[in-house]
Amino acid sequence: MALDPEWSAPVYNLGLIYKYQGDWHRSRECNKRATELDPDDEASWWNLGIAATALGDWPEARRAWSACGMTPPDGDGAPDFRWGMTPVRLEPNGDGEVVWARRIDPARAEIDSVPLPTSPYRWRDVVLTDGAEEGQRIVDGRVYSVFNALQLLSPSQFQTFVIELGTESEEAINALGELAVDAEAGAEYWGKSTRTICRACSLGLPDGHSHEKGPPAHPHFGLAVPQESEARAVIDKWLERTPGADMITFYAVPRSA
Repeated sequence: MALDPEWSAPVYNLGLIYKYQGDWHRSRECNKRATELDPDDEASWWNLGIAATALGDWPEARRAWSACGMTPPDGDGAPDFRWGMTPVRLEPNGDGEVVWARRIDPARAEIDSVPLPTSPYRWRDVVLTDGAEEGQRIVDGRVYSVFNALQLLSPSQFQTFVIELGTESEEAINALGELAVDAEAGAEYWGKSTRTICRACSLGLPDGHSHEKGPPAHPHFGLAVPQESEARAVIDKWLERTPGADMITFYAVPRSA
């Protein structure tokens, strides 16, 4: 940068380093400078949008997304592109759990799955996401890009409760999920919705390796509500009204740092 102040590449790369350090002020300034030096470099614009989003600098984020060829919704505040569902990898340097989330804009997503008990994230948390595709998932013939979460932006009010089921009845377990939805709670039967796959498949496209036939990542049921009393209300209603319903125990999962 000192030898050639007009060269955009090292300025972009320094902004990239600051991005992965979570130093959003410096990342924003470096990427802003890189776009001034090379207005056609979409990568710099994209990382400028991510840094501006992390800082809540919505005018700058909107300017960046517009430069990338996207049209933000009308207004001056946080944009909601309403892009539908996307898979997000919550801890890229940890367990690498991939969940489904509602993609709000190019750099924000609201978690729609109930993350596993080992996760520091919760249902309805809003996370900052990177812009690079890091794997793919296929649902009903459609290919979805996986994006890595960079950090928690806005924590939700919900807690995760683990229900150790005493039944394998599919009808009874489905009824529990329906009661949770009726109570506007998050519900996830991890025994059916999770699987453990190798890193290569997670970062690529899961292709039917034999490991996909193994046990689920967690055999229990996840319930997301703000208070324990609300969890008890759902569970009590389920036990009283549902044939075959049976529970061993349930417990809250503290949100880790």
